[in-house]
Amino acid sequence: MSESPLRLEEKRVAPEEPEQSAAFMADCLCEGFIAHDRRDREAAIEAFAGVDVLQFDHASSEAAHRAAVGYVDALWAKDDVEESCRVGGELDPERLVAADWSAVEAAFDRRAEAAGIDPRYAELTTEAWLRHKTGEDYWTPMMHAQMLELRAALQDEAYPHKPRHGQGGFGPEATRYALGNELHDTRQWKQAREVMTPYFRRIVDERAVIPAPEPYPLDAD
Repeated sequence: MSESPLRLEEKRVAPEEPEQSAAFMADCLCEGFIAHDRRDREAAIEAFAGVDVLQFDHASSEAAHRAAVGYVDALWAKDDVEESCRVGGELDPERLVAADWSAVEAAFDRRAEAAGIDPRYAELTTEAWLRHKTGEDYWTPMMHAQMLELRAALQDEAYPHKPRHGQGGFGPEATRYALGNELHDTRQWKQAREVMTPYFRRIVDERAVIPAPEPYPLDAD
């Protein structure tokens, strides 16, 4: 049975408390995908902008809004590709592979430029979306792309900061995003919200980090 997160109209203003703020962002993310499923473009933009204005606070609110519009443009462009690749009402994998995905990638390019994300994000996310529809390994390019998005959101090019020898992988938050996508596929919105709240908490907590003062040197004897 599918679940539904809190309605955006009940939570228009992001709270200031970190955990509530992160949960608000997770709600907005889920609402954006629900709005897309319902073909409500304006609601989708509003929802995704609720995430991007908060996570890309290094950019202006106008730029963050453009980033959200880019994401929604990519979703609608993806739908156009899918509609052109149906045979008997079902998606044809060969047609999907042969299709022109340039409009999707261009929309992601606009998102990346607006939010200051590494431009590789556009190609990787487009590849992930294609593979998602053809039943292939989509999670690897998706997690790679989200690592790049997280680096922009955190303003930290060294994320995920793995301190030991296990340097493979894209970080716990990027992995959470891939799990959130799986929960989106199965319409388990409550669990998706629970998975994505720590993702956004990582970003929110970064905003609160204040460098510790240098310790005073010990007085010489």
